[in-house]
Amino acid sequence: MDQILKPTSMRVQQFAGLAPGPRLVVLGAVHGNEVCGTKAISRLIDEIEGGKINVERGTLTLVPVVNPLAYQKKQRQGDRNLNRNLGIKLHPQDFEDHVANVLCPLLAAHDVLLDLHSFHTAGKPFAMLGPVNNADELEPFKLAREEAQLVAHLGPRRVVDGWMEAYTRGVKRRRDSGHPFAPALLDSRYGIGTSEFMRAHGGYGVTLECGQHEDPDAPKVAYHAILQTLALLQLARIPLAPPRKQFEQLTLMDVIDRDHADDTFARQWKSFDPISAGAEIGRRFDGRLITAPSNGFIVFPNPKALPGNEWFYFAQTSMRNI
Repeated sequence: MDQILKPTSMRVQQFAGLAPGPRLVVLGAVHGNEVCGTKAISRLIDEIEGGKINVERGTLTLVPVVNPLAYQKKQRQGDRNLNRNLGIKLHPQDFEDHVANVLCPLLAAHDVLLDLHSFHTAGKPFAMLGPVNNADELEPFKLAREEAQLVAHLGPRRVVDGWMEAYTRGVKRRRDSGHPFAPALLDSRYGIGTSEFMRAHGGYGVTLECGQHEDPDAPKVAYHAILQTLALLQLARIPLAPPRKQFEQLTLMDVIDRDHADDTFARQWKSFDPISAGAEIGRRFDGRLITAPSNGFIVFPNPKALPGNEWFYFAQTSMRNI
């Protein structure tokens, strides 16, 4: 097998309007096998350069492939998951650390982030929403209204919140288990990805899950979301569609790791499959059952998860309203 040469650069395309306005950054392929954003961003670049769309205000920064090594390998990560424990690394140890040292200053230089993703199993697109305005230590935030407004215009009606709270529980479980996890997996910052980094640095950001990895409609969902973000922020003269109504809102309550390669699901779960309290979700390699703690929903089931990594999330109906 030929040795894969690690990329040494990341493509960043920027368009600066001649009138002042917000600074928007759009990301694709933070995970290398999630290419709907890459396709949508590439389409947009062609249309801007071809004169079909004109950026008139603010700054639009486009990164079609954030993680070029994972993209080259056609897999989720190069050396590790870039979208966890994201931050500046004074002593970078792996490829994603080097990417983070370029990506984090880029994010901090912008006001708004749209991060385009896809997921493993079948399911409808959805948006990840940050916390309500708060001054708590976990994820202080003051732009919840602006972020919710953006979510309402992106297209999908399904919205999920509670990311950092779920990861706080997940990291505590890892620490309490006594298993020899890598230090990064036990870090209290483990849940911090691109959107969380944006919120911590004075902006706001939405992670949009555009559909299943191979869904031919996923790049269309991503492209529509980019156009609506440009319209909402008035960076370009694009018609703004009315905001969606009657959202289905869920809160992530927990994240469960796959402990062993022989851990198995009870069936082929899809994201947002409902489940009743006590129903079997899966089984550990040693025969222990994993059951639903209450009525809820399975989110991001990943039957190919590596041991020590996220296997699925458990969600309940949210008490929030956009």
